[in-house]
Amino acid sequence: MKQLTVISGKGGTGKTTLTAAFSSLADTPVISDCDCDASDLQLILNPEKIEEDEYIGSATAEKKDGCTMCGKCKEVCRFDAIDENFEIKEKKCEGCGTCAFVCPENVIEMIDKKTGKIYESKTRFGPMIHAELEIGEEASGKMVTQVRNRAQRIAKDNNLIIVDGSPGIGCPVIASIKGVDYVLVVAEPTVSGIHDLERVLKVTDHFGIDSSVCINKADINQEKVKEIRELCKNKDIPVLGELPYDNVATEAMIEEKTVIEHSDSKLAREIKNLWRKIKENISE
Repeated sequence: MKQLTVISGKGGTGKTTLTAAFSSLADTPVISDCDCDASDLQLILNPEKIEEDEYIGSATAEKKDGCTMCGKCKEVCRFDAIDENFEIKEKKCEGCGTCAFVCPENVIEMIDKKTGKIYESKTRFGPMIHAELEIGEEASGKMVTQVRNRAQRIAKDNNLIIVDGSPGIGCPVIASIKGVDYVLVVAEPTVSGIHDLERVLKVTDHFGIDSSVCINKADINQEKVKEIRELCKNKDIPVLGELPYDNVATEAMIEEKTVIEHSDSKLAREIKNLWRKIKENISE
């Protein structure tokens, strides 16, 4: 079993478009959507849900009878979640548990809180594990770990797990790349794109993960493409592909298709070449 994660330093680079295309090119993949904060892969793959589980991502403090109003809980709460009458304001509670720890009467209890759902689905390319957080909830790094663990449980020895990771460099990204065999970083040739590419490459380097870069929308700014090439050369990271900007990506998504399924466009052909190189690197 091998694991490939596709990530990006920022949103909107085309990471999910490429992940969907790779899913259509791979042989019996297990697909893992770990962009739980803003899941878009389902818009292309149209998964049919066959199983769902509640996700417990945090806890909320709850006060029982017996409070002496000593005020210690209010003193330590950094989120202003305890009012003047020492009642807990549920909406402001961050579930840190400090109030329960300091309460001398042990009348504050931490109650598990459902903050989302994790799904096992089937798609036209293979099984898919994905999830969604409820509105306003956090702790998606823990959710990503559960999504990946479930994908690994259903994968067989000959399966490739393709992970659509989160953008950025935070906890969800770290959870998306930890322990994988290969990472593809999708970058765009813009000032912010290069800045965020540098940051995310520092993360993959820190964890010692074999990585490469794909420049998407490469024809919109050749000067910035040169900067990305130079950056990657200095870091000894291969640039496996330079994809053209093409409206076919949007057209395919509207039709709930991958770029590969939609047409034999130049973009589709370049993605196929990119996939061939990735397979070679993963199998080494």
